Amino acid sequence: MSEPALLSLRGVSFAYEDGPAVLSGLDFEVRAGRALALLGRNGSGKTTLMRLLSGGLRPGEGELRVEGRPVRYDRKGLTRLRTTVQLVVQDPDDQLFAASVAQDVSFGPLNLGLSDTEVRARIEEALAALDITALADRPTHLLSYGQRKRTAIAGAVAMRPRVLILDEPTAGLDPDGQERLLGILGRLREAGTTVVMATHDVDLALRWADDATLLTPSGARTGPAASALARTDLLRQAGLRLPWGVAAARLLHAQGLLADPSTGPRTAEELAALAGTPEGREPAGAGGEGGP
Repeated sequence: MSEPALLSLRGVSFAYEDGPAVLSGLDFEVRAGRALALLGRNGSGKTTLMRLLSGGLRPGEGELRVEGRPVRYDRKGLTRLRTTVQLVVQDPDDQLFAASVAQDVSFGPLNLGLSDTEVRARIEEALAALDITALADRPTHLLSYGQRKRTAIAGAVAMRPRVLILDEPTAGLDPDGQERLLGILGRLREAGTTVVMATHDVDLALRWADDATLLTPSGARTGPAASALARTDLLRQAGLRLPWGVAAARLLHAQGLLADPSTGPRTAEELAALAGTPEGREPAGAGGEGGP
């Protein structure tokens, strides 16, 4: 018998006051240790789903479970949930409010009633994990956008959650900022944190995620990222395009250059490696007379 999912929704429906159902009869799972990308068009219910998982919203029907046990929505139950699951919203300015970085990161641990020594340890740990130790005393209003993003994530990490849920964490970041953030998320995963990322970027999802969930009008479909993001029917329903890596793999397969398209490139670097020449040789036409 398999172990229960770390986090799950069972038969969950939710509607905002005086509005239609956003989610109806939804079953959804977050498996420990799996990087999960959550994708769907605007209005598909991604934000609602994340807030249900983190306890910010309560299902109208159905239940949220942690390791198979239903969550109770009293003070004790929600405190336990928030030490298991943390949500970081898309805009860091909606989450940062303290005068300095360290003060902001300390907010969650202080609310848990931890000792000063433990709070300081968690602040140091979270700042180091997000590579912002040098910013500890920096006023939050003087941070760059990328620094504010990392500070918001550090505040969640300081709670030592088992599941970290991020809403469009790479939005607004330049390529270097995106790479730094993905490196940080990789290290958090290695340390045992399960990461869920909501994104519109199918190429990022293909590259980063182990599993992908597509929110469509007919429900949530989850599977290994490489296969889920190759389903053109589901992508169309979810308002998404085909990832370029999937398209490239299909082309390589059609040309007889790739035996299994499901093992195709997920990044431009992987594609370049497939097209590369033996070490020490230049591609035809490179260098030589008239070369660059």
